[in-house]
Amino acid sequence: MKIKLLAFAALIAAAVSCTGERADVLKVYNWSDYIDESVLPEFEEWYKEMTGEEIHVVYQTFDVNETMLSKIEKGHEDYDVVCPSDYIIERMLNNGLLLPLDFASIPEDINYIELNRSPYIQGVFRSINPSIDANEYSVAYMWGTTGILYNSDEVTLEEASTWDIIRNPKFAGRVLIKDAPRDVYGPVLIYLKQNELKEGTVTLEDLMHDSSDESIAAVEAYLKQVKDGVLGWEADFGKEQMTKGRGLVSLNWSGDAVWAIEEAGEVGVNLDYLVPEEGSTVWFDGWVIPKYAKNIKAATYFIDFMCRPDIAIRNMEETGYVSANGSLEVLESQIDEELEPVDLSYFFGEEASAVRVDPVLYPDRAVIERCALEHDWGADTDKLLAMWSRVKGDNAGVSTIVVIVLAAAAIIVVLVTKGRKKRHRNPYRR
Repeated sequence: MKIKLLAFAALIAAAVSCTGERADVLKVYNWSDYIDESVLPEFEEWYKEMTGEEIHVVYQTFDVNETMLSKIEKGHEDYDVVCPSDYIIERMLNNGLLLPLDFASIPEDINYIELNRSPYIQGVFRSINPSIDANEYSVAYMWGTTGILYNSDEVTLEEASTWDIIRNPKFAGRVLIKDAPRDVYGPVLIYLKQNELKEGTVTLEDLMHDSSDESIAAVEAYLKQVKDGVLGWEADFGKEQMTKGRGLVSLNWSGDAVWAIEEAGEVGVNLDYLVPEEGSTVWFDGWVIPKYAKNIKAATYFIDFMCRPDIAIRNMEETGYVSANGSLEVLESQIDEELEPVDLSYFFGEEASAVRVDPVLYPDRAVIERCALEHDWGADTDKLLAMWSRVKGDNAGVSTIVVIVLAAAAIIVVLVTKGRKKRHRNPYRR
């Protein structure tokens, strides 16, 4: 009888959910460790102040884009706001899984979405789908680049300035590569297509859509030349190996690089990061409202609240990543007079043509002009994953096993000290 009653209660709950009656609940689905959670109760208070309505945030996290997407595609979850990565936003947009954002519903004086848009991020979003302006369906949250993290005591600037450093025999056995096929494929293809890029027969944007059998085979052949010198294909332990001096070169994300540079400096290991001269890729994560959302009004206000400059700054400080917010308040929070000036006018406007900020977090205009956004491959994604599997397949050599053991020890240390600052890119965004 008890089981029957529980089943009946579940059916009633499901029926209530289907009616869409939960105006006082907002369901948010985000990456782990990707927000200052103290802003959530503040949003509830702000929402009440702005609208006169009560709201309760139900906050849940995920670690894999595809896990989140599967729940939404099947209609199994009615999340109001989610934070997917760039290629998943593109896939959701193309498959009709997103609702347009009703910016007009927010009073003009508190419309932080519109007030703080970065012109660069707007342009990147427009490139997602030429037929649909993604700016009308999504708002960028955090962003960064893919590049080379290197030990500056052992590796010269010239050596680190090319993607081919991962194949340089001088560093064999000391190279770490992200176990992230999208983030490796793009840079390698850019390197292999340098002549065509210089001749103007292809563009970076062309390469970001290139899933041809010919290009996949070329990248695969190159990576098979690289793999004997790879210390480890890593999801998250590579930065730890770099801080301890075990790795000398790491194909990595800018967010991870900043964390590693700071940690290494505390133990006397000198690391640096750059985007190779051949060009690279940019990534971002953004807020969207899924097709099956039940509280669209509160979801729109939540995204707007995340774009308020002081909230954006707090989320940056907590996560260690770079906000896509284009406000001057965010820029001012990052000024460090000891650094050399960089041109960030592309991101913040002409007032930022020579500002002193960390170029790892905010690349100079000259760097960003040789970067492009990766794109979703749709049905061709399986070809990419199959290639990646072939490359890695027989590479579990002694060095890799040693790294795995060392990484396990490092993870234990990280768990013990988890309360410290967090400057790491979520390893499973790809």
